[in-house]
Amino acid sequence: MKKTVFTGAGVAIVTPMFEDGSVNYDVLGQLIEYQIENGTDAIISCGTTGESATLDNQEHCDVLSYTIKKVNGRVPVVAGTGSNDTRYAVELSRHAQEAGADALLMVTPYYNKTSQTGLINHYHYVADRVDVPIILYNVQSRTGVNIAPETAVTLAKTCDNIVGIKEASGDMSYAMKIARCVGPDFALYSGNDDITVPLMSVGGSGVISVYANVMPAMCHQIVADFLGGNQAQAVANHLKYLQLMNDLFMEVNPIPVKT
Repeated sequence: MKKTVFTGAGVAIVTPMFEDGSVNYDVLGQLIEYQIENGTDAIISCGTTGESATLDNQEHCDVLSYTIKKVNGRVPVVAGTGSNDTRYAVELSRHAQEAGADALLMVTPYYNKTSQTGLINHYHYVADRVDVPIILYNVQSRTGVNIAPETAVTLAKTCDNIVGIKEASGDMSYAMKIARCVGPDFALYSGNDDITVPLMSVGGSGVISVYANVMPAMCHQIVADFLGGNQAQAVANHLKYLQLMNDLFMEVNPIPVKT
């Protein structure tokens, strides 16, 4: 049986910066405390919303280490360690493991646009070199690469530490195929706030959320209500804040949410 890293609402937390582009650790610490105080179930550090694509190696490692230390085991910390360079993905992943990350979030290799066989080889190579759980990250709009349902199934069956997928294609038909193929022991997280409730209706474990940066308590409540059996209330709140969720993508993420 696979180990579920978390169930509920995880925040894809922003990386606050000064005007010169350096990381503002004081504010990052405040944001982490704000998230935990408001019920967030996991902190996802150095994901897309955390600007992983533009942090240099030292910044990336330092932000991960600071976040893990600040959270101090109160909720799981999932470290974004994906790269289009397999060797660098291993380097980041090993650092995150040594720093104490509870899991890794690994985006598909972007720009290089590998085949499905290449995806399998890439993920296997990294998974064989770390011991912590890995969550696949499928976001074709950003990377140009889509994880086929069959590929997700292959990775779920052949890598013991690949335990779930963040599904950010926005395609519910695809998400349902993943849910049908991989089964209940493989965690399925919504990577799009606007389809969190629909995705949970087909077996999703929760969300890795941009919206949670703005309203963490409500994001947590929507997921907790749905998974706890109060689906009507979850749907009502989801629809109430749907426009805000969508507005956070009126410009390229994370510009709106940081604004």
